[in-house]
Amino acid sequence: MMQHPCFTIEDWNIRETDLHLDILAQTESIFALANGHLGLRGNLDEGEPFGLPGTYLNSFYEQRPLPYAEIGYGDPESGQTVINVTNGKILRLLIDDEPLDVRYGRVQRHERVLDIRNGVLRRNVCWTSPVGRAVNVSSMRLVSFSQRAIAAISYEVEPLDAPVRVTVQSELVANETLPTMGKDPRGGAVLPSSLECEEHMAQGTSGLMLHHTRVSGLRIGAAMDHHIEGPPETVVESQSTPDVARIFITAPLKPGQRLRIVKFLAYGWSGQRSRPAIHDQVIAALSVARLTGWEGLLAEQRTYLDTFWGHADVEIEGDPQIQQAVRFALFHVLQAGCRGEQRPIPAKGLTGPGYDGHTFWDTETFVLPVVTLTFPHAAADALRWRASILDQARERARLLGRRGVAFPWRTIHGEESSGYWPASTAAFHINADIAYAVTQYIEATEDRAFEQEVGLKLLVETARLWRSLGCQNAEGQFRINGVTGPDEYSALVDNNVYTNLMAQHNLSAAAETAKRYPEAARALGVDAAEIDSWQQAAEKMFIPYDQRLGVTPQDEAFTEHEVWDFAAITPEQYPLFRNFPYYELYRKQVIKQADLILAMHLRGDAFTPEQKARNFAYYEPLTVRDSSLSAATQAVIAAEVGQLQLAYDYLGEAAFMDLYDLEHNVRDGIHIASLAGAWTALIMGFGGVRIQGGMLSFAPRLPEQIKRLAFQMVFRSRCLRIEVTAQEASYRLLSGSPLTVRYYDNDISLTRSSAVTRPIPPIQAGPRPTQPPGRAPVARSTS
Repeated sequence: MMQHPCFTIEDWNIRETDLHLDILAQTESIFALANGHLGLRGNLDEGEPFGLPGTYLNSFYEQRPLPYAEIGYGDPESGQTVINVTNGKILRLLIDDEPLDVRYGRVQRHERVLDIRNGVLRRNVCWTSPVGRAVNVSSMRLVSFSQRAIAAISYEVEPLDAPVRVTVQSELVANETLPTMGKDPRGGAVLPSSLECEEHMAQGTSGLMLHHTRVSGLRIGAAMDHHIEGPPETVVESQSTPDVARIFITAPLKPGQRLRIVKFLAYGWSGQRSRPAIHDQVIAALSVARLTGWEGLLAEQRTYLDTFWGHADVEIEGDPQIQQAVRFALFHVLQAGCRGEQRPIPAKGLTGPGYDGHTFWDTETFVLPVVTLTFPHAAADALRWRASILDQARERARLLGRRGVAFPWRTIHGEESSGYWPASTAAFHINADIAYAVTQYIEATEDRAFEQEVGLKLLVETARLWRSLGCQNAEGQFRINGVTGPDEYSALVDNNVYTNLMAQHNLSAAAETAKRYPEAARALGVDAAEIDSWQQAAEKMFIPYDQRLGVTPQDEAFTEHEVWDFAAITPEQYPLFRNFPYYELYRKQVIKQADLILAMHLRGDAFTPEQKARNFAYYEPLTVRDSSLSAATQAVIAAEVGQLQLAYDYLGEAAFMDLYDLEHNVRDGIHIASLAGAWTALIMGFGGVRIQGGMLSFAPRLPEQIKRLAFQMVFRSRCLRIEVTAQEASYRLLSGSPLTVRYYDNDISLTRSSAVTRPIPPIQAGPRPTQPPGRAPVARSTS
């Protein structure tokens, strides 16, 4: 956790007013810029010091062997790891032959600002060299939303008290030396010197490098060019080697004069295109960026964000910290997926190498609900990526002796990359998570072309797995045995309720969609008998219930296990998976992250309000939240059952996960799912938003600290604005044709002519449930 205050509280900025070298890696993740295709960590312009250098391209990876003490059938033999590609951020600065390095000389001022409104990272530093030469350096950096291959940096140097000779070394650097990642399993592997050079060039103000990975055989091109403004004596030189291309820009400067450099960067990669093709691709992208110019790129960035914030902004009155945090969260979710264009959304986005750059079920369950209601085209692209790896998932299912597909637990390219099967292969619920995201997207957009061309395939193939994985017993129950649900502290269980309910939804959706598109379904080999089998399995799905306790067990035997001895655990022993063997966790009542509670969120139609309240009260004292995925879900259900202060406390945990480094691993990259969870806790928790039965529904209720919550969202080509206070909620249609929505138990019709306002009904909540000792969320207060 960041022990000292790092950022000022502002509506649209993340501002660091002092440079703290002890948390440099953490702030590099916070200040990262990306667009879903290209990601740049927030490293200092001069390259050093650094916590963890990083430049990433979505799905650009290297293969590595997965070591086993004893390999078993079906274990993947190789894994995939995102690699740090050619670094184009570096602008080394020398003042009279003295390099600007903030560890030497004297830093009089150092400020960095992530400007969320305009999509840029600004930096200003006033530095005096060890021999007393003072300069002011200002820079601005962007990764373009409009030109997905492009990043650009504006860099200015001005002497303050005496003439100086200034040299800027602008570089492209491949195969940088990286620090070790430590023993935290959430980190990633370090693969040194993964790139082999195919071409390098530096000439005039431009440079280019082409490399390929040694094992995965992917090819990458990176190119740079510069616009230079300086005195007439400015000199430009260049040189290149297989791993470095440099442009030297040297100028004598007097106080009042400045050297300004605009650096344009272009990146491209492919697993199929030739070296000349990649060469030409990055050169062409660079040409367009030069034509657009720095000011043009800034204008395009602002226009893109004007559109985004116009239909996705969230306003909070009463808590400026949460206001800042939720906009920060939305900005990073946008950066992770907006221009991915049929690539996955990794768990860390493109901000760091954590989790080896893999994508998990986090995307469909936690990130896509936000994306679907704010910039839905990116949700469709992420799901099209899932459709593109159907062949790998089908082969994985075949290897496991199952029909349909078995999507990988963690992957970049589509193959399973986890070597621990109880928490990966056995977590078949990822199939249903993907199917759920498909149906939510279709309900939210009415995108029938997507439904027929992409959604149907995903629903059919995922449903086939459930029909071959489950079985019907003598009592007619359809059971799914030996699986792992969302809670990774309970593995290989029978009839995990989350899995069964989500599989039930998957089977029903596949049957309904196949009936809607009979010809397309027949082309996939679906016949009437298979549709009937899906419907029958859904109708007979076994959902355990503990009559003795009056609660829904997380799985069939969960409530029969011994309760974990929480009193014997010290705070230093969390997270438990780093201090206790899994066999000790697997058969105790201790929960890593929301599981049954997540089922009540996503399949709320399967529980009565009374069941939700009892279940929530039962599972709170067992849930230790050793996962960043948990707090947002607990916030949603806490709000639904009337535990508004507890929901508010959980909102703070989700919202500040990265800004305050609550999990102690933001150095490896931010937590995209938890950031999405900040929006989820606010909009689905306090805003009460659900998509159910083909309708958008609302059941809002605020904690006393939040005086007003206002938000926009996109639904079926319409933009809505919702404002909630303690007493009432107001709904306005900003664009599009009239729409009927559900407000608690009543339907209301929205038109563009006027807002509809309704009172918020009271709720009677039970006693506030407790959490395991020392694991209660930090009490949230704005006073």
